[in-house]
Amino acid sequence: MHVVCPHTLDEALATLAQGRHRVLAGGTDLMVSVNHGSVLTDNVVALDRVTELRGVSLHPDYVRLGGAATWTLLAGDPVRTLVPALAQAARTVGSPQIRNAGTIGGNIATASPAGDSLGVLVALEATIDLAAHDRQRTVALQDFCVGPKTTILEPDELIVAVNVPIISGWQGYTKVGVRNAMVIATVGVALVVDETQRRVGIGLTSVGPTPLRCPEAENLAQTALWSPQGEAITPNSDEIAAVAARAAAESRPIDDHRSSAEYRRHSVGVLVARQLRRAIASRHGGHE
Repeated sequence: MHVVCPHTLDEALATLAQGRHRVLAGGTDLMVSVNHGSVLTDNVVALDRVTELRGVSLHPDYVRLGGAATWTLLAGDPVRTLVPALAQAARTVGSPQIRNAGTIGGNIATASPAGDSLGVLVALEATIDLAAHDRQRTVALQDFCVGPKTTILEPDELIVAVNVPIISGWQGYTKVGVRNAMVIATVGVALVVDETQRRVGIGLTSVGPTPLRCPEAENLAQTALWSPQGEAITPNSDEIAAVAARAAAESRPIDDHRSSAEYRRHSVGVLVARQLRRAIASRHGGHE
């Protein structure tokens, strides 16, 4: 195996432009596949020396995360304060060793339906900056994943950064699994309440071929949380149940060795209702 270790983004992109290279960021997905024999590769571009890809920068209305930013970095400040749902997702990923190595760009590029960051990012309407040697583009995370472990990323492109909006309001991520961490999610739910835009985002993982949004449930939640005049109102239990039921109906789970579709769909409803109650309680400075 031939490994190229560029020190700059330009060097990395120039290498990818030559063709027939696989990208190695944290290696927590690629090396598992290589060791199992399911992926064969002779040429690798390792990104661990490209400092341009590893940091977090703050902007007035969004946080820019380098494509090679690790889960450990994302679990702490400033992400923990500004994008707490993503920090919550980061803390559930693998062991400390995996979090020190694994990267958000790798998680996105792998495009596993169970990727812990993906539900949060679609709920927050995050975008991704992609770059090749001769071009750049920005796409919505929602449009990036087109199928199970399938994306629109071209062979000569890198995920340079992830742009995550900073919202004013409650946000959270939770998942169902046999353990709280070091486990693939059976169901993952992110819920975002943007008080400024009067918008609710609901992102689901492990219940469809790609991370899912729940537009009908989001619309129900928005109607329940704000009056037509834009004033904050408190939903009753029936309205919360209606939002949860609609989100469950919009999920697209399957039966597999980890869970049944019926259990996954039920879990979506339970987690959406739980998170919505937490969001409502936070408006009043309390807890569920």
